[in-house]
Amino acid sequence: MNRIFTLLVFIGVPLIIIGSVMDWPDIPIFIISCVSIIALAGFIGRATESLAIVSGPRVGGLLNATFGNAVELIISFFTLKAGLIGIVLASLTGSVLGNLLLVLGVSFFAGGIKYKTQNFSIHDARYNSGLLIFAVIVAFVIPEIFSQTLDQADTVTLSIGISIILITLYLAGLFFKLVTHRGVFSSADTDKKEEEVPEWTKKKSIIILLLSTIAVAYVSEQLVHTFETLGDKFGWSELFIGVIIVAIVGNAAEHFSAITMAMKNRMDVAVEIAVGSTLQVAMFVAPVLVLLSLMMPESMPLVFTIPELVAMITATFLVINLSNDGESNWFEGLTLLAAYVIIGIGFYLL
Repeated sequence: MNRIFTLLVFIGVPLIIIGSVMDWPDIPIFIISCVSIIALAGFIGRATESLAIVSGPRVGGLLNATFGNAVELIISFFTLKAGLIGIVLASLTGSVLGNLLLVLGVSFFAGGIKYKTQNFSIHDARYNSGLLIFAVIVAFVIPEIFSQTLDQADTVTLSIGISIILITLYLAGLFFKLVTHRGVFSSADTDKKEEEVPEWTKKKSIIILLLSTIAVAYVSEQLVHTFETLGDKFGWSELFIGVIIVAIVGNAAEHFSAITMAMKNRMDVAVEIAVGSTLQVAMFVAPVLVLLSLMMPESMPLVFTIPELVAMITATFLVINLSNDGESNWFEGLTLLAAYVIIGIGFYLL
């Protein structure tokens, strides 16, 4: 698989450059862009996995989530720049749903096939549950409710205030977990983890991360230009493109890394990638995009549609219910995947 990803990167990225210069049709550009981003995400996953071995499960999971979401942030930035606010909000919804249901579901399922029961930190699970409820249910629902009686300017002002609070609380949460209460969040991986050797050195991993991120930025800009043609050609709505297509492509790094960790029975890292990435999207990426939109011709309020909110709230409660015991198995993973498919069908038909 690593060789395939390497081949796809060294073929795909030059083809995107050639295609943009020669003005190729949008559909081939879309396909090549998606494949290239997924392959680049494989490099990001391998580099962050190497750094995770050196840094430990919690910092490693944070690194995976951060660099995985760098792809999402880059794609969303160029989409926002193009004025496609609906797709940006839908892609944020898709990231939350994809990480909670698809990534965590496949991780539970794949790991559960190999191991009958897998364990992860119950303290992490409870910590994540509280922040998920705050980020998805409090911070996302409030703007939707109040926007019913507010004008556009006041809605944007409310969104700015909520965004600043979300970013502040997210950073405070990192300080809480990694500094002041570091000892409370004991890792279930610590005792059972075998001695692992990183694939790449720390220096090489950082260089590959930087180069991959730059390449993703360029390819993402070309990808965004194809969305309008894609919708017209296949009859897909902005909501479906954002929730399913953009989210899956943008979160490919998390998919790759979390599943790899689950197969190695390192569930603390897998859960930290999937749920930690969700929290990072909700509490950092989304607010940052709201603030960045203030420099754009049209500001983006933090207001989701009712189907988006209902889907995210449902996913949040399902994950909390299944993960709060600190254990997982293949059937719980299958349940999360079934929920993702049901929601995906709903968005397709909208």
